Order: sequence, then C-alpha cells, then structure tokens
Amino acid sequence: MTLDCCSASRSSRADWQTILAEAIRSPAELCRRLGLDAALAAEAERAAGDFPLLVPEPFLKRIRKGDPHDPLLRQILPSADERTPAAGYLADPLDEFQSAGSSALLRKYYGRILLIATGACGVHCRFCFRRHFPYQPVTGQAEQWHSALQAIAADPSISEVILSGGDPLTLPDYKLARLVEQLNAIPQLRRIRIHSRLLVMIPQRVNDDLLAWLRTGRLSPFVVVQVNHPAEIDDEVAGAFARLVSGGVPVLNQAVLLRGVNDRADVLADLCQRLVNLRVMPYYLHQLDAVAGAAHFEVPVATGIALIAELRARLPGYAVPRYVRETKGGLSKQNLA
Repeated sequence: MTLDCCSASRSSRADWQTILAEAIRSPAELCRRLGLDAALAAEAERAAGDFPLLVPEPFLKRIRKGDPHDPLLRQILPSADERTPAAGYLADPLDEFQSAGSSALLRKYYGRILLIATGACGVHCRFCFRRHFPYQPVTGQAEQWHSALQAIAADPSISEVILSGGDPLTLPDYKLARLVEQLNAIPQLRRIRIHSRLLVMIPQRVNDDLLAWLRTGRLSPFVVVQVNHPAEIDDEVAGAFARLVSGGVPVLNQAVLLRGVNDRADVLADLCQRLVNLRVMPYYLHQLDAVAGAAHFEVPVATGIALIAELRARLPGYAVPRYVRETKGGLSKQNLA
C-alpha cells in the first residue's frame, strides 16, 4: 500500500481535529502528492506571502493527480497572479476593518448581526474576501465574547446571529455549545446561522457533538456551506450533508463564481442538481468580492447573468441560485440576476 493510500485511509477514520492539525501547508508536499512539477511548487511558495497554503487531506483526495488546471486545485494553490496589482482590488473590499474595529461583531443588515467567532479556517481559499482581515484584535479574548453577547442582548432589533470567521466550526464543540447556550438565553433571538467551508473540507466535522448543540435550545439553526464545483462533493461530503438535513438542520449553499472553476453552465447545472438531490438549497451565487490578490478569478457580470439564464432554462426554479454581489455599505445584497 502506498503512502497516499495510507493517508486517505487515516483521514476517513481520524477525528476532525486531527485531520485539521495534519493539513498540508507546504506547496512542495502538495505538488509531490499530486504528481505536479516542482517548478509549480516553487512558484506557489513565492506567491503565498502572508496567506500560506492550507488544505486538509479529505479535500486533497478529490483533486485530480497530474492536472495543474484542476478546478479544485486552482482554488487552493497560491499563484503568481496573486502578486499582480489590479485596479479596484483592495485589502478590505467591503470596508469591514473599520466596521469591526476591536469588536467581534459586524452589523451589515437590519435584524441580523455577524459574530466573528475565530480567525482560524480549515482551508485558505485564494479568493477569500477576508484573506487580509486583521483577526487578532477581534477574536480570542474572553472579554470580547462577553461584550459581544451584551451588545446583542441590548439590541431588541436583532433576531438572528450569524457565526462567521475564519470558520466558526474550527472551534471545539464544547466552546460552541456554551456560546449557543448563551445566545439561547437572549429573548429576542429566533435564529442562529453558521457559515462554514469546513464541512466540505473535512466532512468528519459533522459528528454527534455538533448535531447535539445545533439542535439544543429554542433557536432555529441554519448551516450555510460553500461548494463551488461538483467535484467537491464526494460520498463523505454527501453523508455529512445528509446527517445535518435528516437531523432537522436546513443546509444552504453559497457558491462564488470563479474563472477557471465554475464559469460554465454545465458545471453550475451539475453542481445545483447534486445539491438539491442531497436536499441542500442552492442559495446564492456570489460575484467575486474585489479583494487584493484575487483578480484572476473574476468573471464578468454579463457572463454571470448569461449563466443564470442558462440555468433557468435547464433547471427547476428551486435549483437556481440568486446571483448577487456584496457592496460596501449596502443595506442588502445586490441582485444581479
């Protein structure tokens, strides 16, 4: 048995925290495992800068070996294109740095508040709109959690809390269970939403403890995942989604429209059909946020509109996501199609 087979077997048995701790952080190791040229690894090492490669084993297993153009690889391998400045692409495209300040809270839309639970993530997607976010001042301090909960309790207009990051599900279940317990005690709250890419990266994260705190208390839970390409859904991911949905937790998907990844109608149609077959709602298709280092992923809005029109011609209405864009200071997402 080869080393790669042994690694794959271990990842199916290990707990999610072990898998996360053993995630690949070296472009040289990634390229060796995938049979890619060492020159590609050297380029990735130079391009990574202060946003290094991070990819866990379960996701690595879904990347085609020997293919430098694989759409899953494109999402996680640093590229020389990231070092090329692009007009309009900023470190803080949504003006979140100033909005957050030293608080863990972001108030974007009426009735909802976003709690930045952690700066840690289970993967470093090269197009991440928070790749430059200064997490240290807003996460990890007990007094900040306390003040955030106090601020939420003091605002009767807030009915929904969104746990974001980083990725909130990189936190251990005992911490999340305690947080949800405290949120349950705030009378005006009705819903809790968890945004996570970790469930796709490490589907083993959907364990009994996670399901227990999600279903405990009076708040209605929603989980929002990010699947950008149908090849990201293997049997383990499908099983993780099934455990959530069968456990009474609605799952929605927010994809990002990415050049060289999912900017073809057949790819998006396949993705949407796989999702609805798994009882996951294709919720949003996001236009790329203009974050510095990600301009090479941009797809023109006109192309996105045409893709949505093609999806409407092929799929039932419930399987077609809304094509939207986040805007700086906007009171809601902007519908593009």
